[in-house]
Amino acid sequence: MRETIIKEVGEEVFDYLSKFTKVVDGETLVVFTSSVFNIENQEFNKYKNIVNLRRINDIIRINKFFEAVNVKIPNNGVFIGHVETKNQRRERYFRKFPAVINHFFYFLDFIIKRIFPKFLLTKKIYFYITGGKNRVITKTETLGRLFSCGFEVINEKEINNHLYFVAKKVKEPVFDNNPTYGPLVRLKRVAKDGKIINVYKMRTMHPYAEYLQAYLFDTNNLKPGGKFKDDYRVSTIGKIMRKFWIDELPMLINLLKGNMKLVGVRPLSKHYFSLYSKELQDRRIKYKPGLVPPFYVDLPETLDEIMASEKKYLDAYEKNPFLTDVKYFFAAFYNIMIKRARSN
Repeated sequence: MRETIIKEVGEEVFDYLSKFTKVVDGETLVVFTSSVFNIENQEFNKYKNIVNLRRINDIIRINKFFEAVNVKIPNNGVFIGHVETKNQRRERYFRKFPAVINHFFYFLDFIIKRIFPKFLLTKKIYFYITGGKNRVITKTETLGRLFSCGFEVINEKEINNHLYFVAKKVKEPVFDNNPTYGPLVRLKRVAKDGKIINVYKMRTMHPYAEYLQAYLFDTNNLKPGGKFKDDYRVSTIGKIMRKFWIDELPMLINLLKGNMKLVGVRPLSKHYFSLYSKELQDRRIKYKPGLVPPFYVDLPETLDEIMASEKKYLDAYEKNPFLTDVKYFFAAFYNIMIKRARSN
């Protein structure tokens, strides 16, 4: 088994696998497969760990595969796999082909493998050409799918231009039938009375990014302004959209629906909301969240400063709602247009 694994993926990969599981014992199933059938055909709880040596780019229904692995191993069991990420794929293309030609081939690959799957009219063409295999997948989507399927990523490492991951089963899969995959996304946010509403935005992050917020907080922490440091979830196009506020435009839908107002504390995800003090949590949910948050008035940098900024706004709003929102709107407008304030 050891020699077979080394022959297939190399000694460095074997050593990596050995750090997290006894690869050659009876508790670990080692496979090289893209078929869900080869996982579903295994006995329940026969194996504590499953290692798949085939990259997940070649698995047609990735979530179904991850869910099948989840079912077959017990809690705290380990699943190890690997992926060629979007960036690693780009590096491979630029090494494989000569200059100029590599840009042409990568552009074709981008159109077929990245653009076609996103639209209904071209999706069938994509699957006809590729059969769903050799797909382009980002690091964000890979890790996000694992979390959505009941795993917790405990380690990741780049080996031979592939990203290897070690994931521990911690719960049952979410079975999310509506992941945020299209250009318009609906983000679940905490609003008035603690209700969860869908906040509409243009996609600026890779698919399944919403499942990685807690993981990113644990591994990357926050940078000034309350955003995550080195947030690889944000796409290249997404950075441009954020710079020019294009991603915020669909939030006007929330304004028309009446579950948000023009000025107010920003709607937060459950995880980000949990980082706030209990006192501020209780005060925030008394009012509708706003499109223009007090952040753009005070320009805080740390989480404590952000909370202090929102507390100051709520203190003023409770005394005089209308005048406070007018004052904050024009102060934010000045900072955004003149000082070029940004939240990202």
